[in-house]
Amino acid sequence: MEMSREKLCASKADGSSDSAYHCSACHDDEEWGSTSRGRAKSRSLSASPALGSTKEFRRTRSLHGPCPVTTFGPKACMLQNPKTIMHIQDPASQRLTWNKPPKSVLVIKKIRDASLLQPFKELCVYLTEVNNMIVYVEKKVLEDPAIANDENFGPVKKKFCTFREDYDDISNQIDFIICLGGDGTLLYASSLFQGSVPPVMAFHLGSLGFLTPFNFENFQSQVTQVIEGNAALVLRSRLKVKVVKEYREKTTVQNGIEENGVVSANLDKEVGKQIMQYQVLNEVVVDRGPSSYLSNVDVFLNGHLITTVQGDG
Repeated sequence: MEMSREKLCASKADGSSDSAYHCSACHDDEEWGSTSRGRAKSRSLSASPALGSTKEFRRTRSLHGPCPVTTFGPKACMLQNPKTIMHIQDPASQRLTWNKPPKSVLVIKKIRDASLLQPFKELCVYLTEVNNMIVYVEKKVLEDPAIANDENFGPVKKKFCTFREDYDDISNQIDFIICLGGDGTLLYASSLFQGSVPPVMAFHLGSLGFLTPFNFENFQSQVTQVIEGNAALVLRSRLKVKVVKEYREKTTVQNGIEENGVVSANLDKEVGKQIMQYQVLNEVVVDRGPSSYLSNVDVFLNGHLITTVQGDG
C-alpha cells in the first residue's frame, strides 16, 4: 500500500474582498526575485569582474518560473499574492476566485436524517429560483418519501440533475459543493472526486463539526458570497492510496489433471495483481474482507517501505 498527498479545498465565507490580486501565470510581465532557503548558494558566472576591466559587474538575478495556479474543479482557483509582495502567503489570506461564473452546484445531504429535509428544500429553492443554478443531487436522495411525496417541492425537483455513485462521473460538471450534515458528509463528498475537488462549503447540521464551519441560519448571504468569489479558502491534505493485492485463481482440476491434460502440481494458479487507487481525506482503513487467514500488509510512503503489518482484522 502506497500513500502520497494531494489537496482538498474547503471554502469559508468572508466579508472582505481583494481587488489587487494578480496571478503570475496570467501576467507575463511578472518578475520574481530569487532567494533560496535551506540550500547552498550558487555562484553566478557574472558575479566577479573580469581581470583588467574597470566595468562593474553586478550579480545576475535568477528568476523563478511563473507560480502555478492552484485550481479546484473546472472553474475555481486561488488568488495569488500581489506581485509587489514577495513573501510566503499567509494561509488565512488565501482567497477563492472564479475563472468563469459558477453555474452548477452539487448538494450532498446526509441520508436518512429527517431534520435535514427542510434545510435541504430551502437551500435548493434558493439555488434554483434565486440564483438560477444547476443543482446536482444523488438519485437516492430524491427517493426519500418525504421528498418524493411533497407536491410543493415538485417543480423544484424537476430541475435537478441526478447521478448515481460509482456509475456516473460528474467530476468535470460541478463548480462547487454544498454539504448538509456533519464531518462524515464532507468525507463522503471528497470521496466522490478522485481528481481535482471543487470548493466545498460545509454547513454544520450533524453530530460532529470539526470540518464544517458554516451555520445554516444565514445560508443565503453565505452562499451568495461564495458564488461571487468573496470567500476565504482552507486547504486540506488528502492521501493518495494505492493498494496492490496478489490474488490466485482456481482452475478446474480432476484427479490432478487440468482441462488441457497437463498434470497440475498446484491447485492454485497465480495470475497477477489487482491494483486499486483512491484519494481520501483523514484516514485509510484496510480490511481483510471475507478471508479467514492472517493478512500481511507492506506499507510504503512515497515509495519507501515503512513497515510490514500482520493482522486478522
